[in-house]
Amino acid sequence: MELEVFLCRSDNFGVLVHDPESGLTASIDAPEEAAVAAAAKRRGWKISHIFTTHHHTDHVEGNLALKEQFGCEIIGPVNEAVAIPGLDKSMADGDSFLFGDHMVNVIETPGHTVGHICYHFADDKLLFAADTLFALGCGRLLERPAADMWHSLQKLAVLPDETAIYFGHEYTLSNARFALTIDPDNERLKTRAAEIEALRAEGRFTIPTTLGLEKDTNPFLRAADPAIRRNLLMESKTNEEVFAEIRRRKDNF
Repeated sequence: MELEVFLCRSDNFGVLVHDPESGLTASIDAPEEAAVAAAAKRRGWKISHIFTTHHHTDHVEGNLALKEQFGCEIIGPVNEAVAIPGLDKSMADGDSFLFGDHMVNVIETPGHTVGHICYHFADDKLLFAADTLFALGCGRLLERPAADMWHSLQKLAVLPDETAIYFGHEYTLSNARFALTIDPDNERLKTRAAEIEALRAEGRFTIPTTLGLEKDTNPFLRAADPAIRRNLLMESKTNEEVFAEIRRRKDNF
């Protein structure tokens, strides 16, 4: 698999996934038609698919224009089907399909939206998580409660630690600064935050991350960690309650 990562809009990541054997190329979401088409032209690829994760405009705005230009097939979440422009196939939790010879598993992750889905290429150890799981963050809770997002994140947390995670936005610097307020004694987090400061100072991307790194440093995956619970004075609370408090603090950060 070959991947092309680029910026769309102000801070959206565009990602093209290309299978050289079949010649298929999927755009993970379609934040901006011009940027996606330019990336495909740069690599000499023809977009055959759009894998839509959720219905927000900054993830579907380019759907119809790209479909008109390339004749691509649009796949998206069944629970948001009416809101996905140009949708051809809807996918539910546990569904799978072939992209060339590569199996793609669909994981429904409600929280940011009611029907958000992630695309997991298990054999390739790739996860396209869009606005569910970020580097050192998670999506805002716009359509579902905190408990739903917590359980969605747990579905991702059981994937292999070496899974490479491609996320939807370049929010990592802000996320790192916030994470240090929640988990200030985490040495690996402090090292990672310094690395992120340096990367962004050079204008470099922070994508991808890995699940193992997130499990060690992302406070939104670490609601059960005793140090975080002590820091928040929530040692007797449930994981869902701790997660909800971390999310509340991030919203006000």
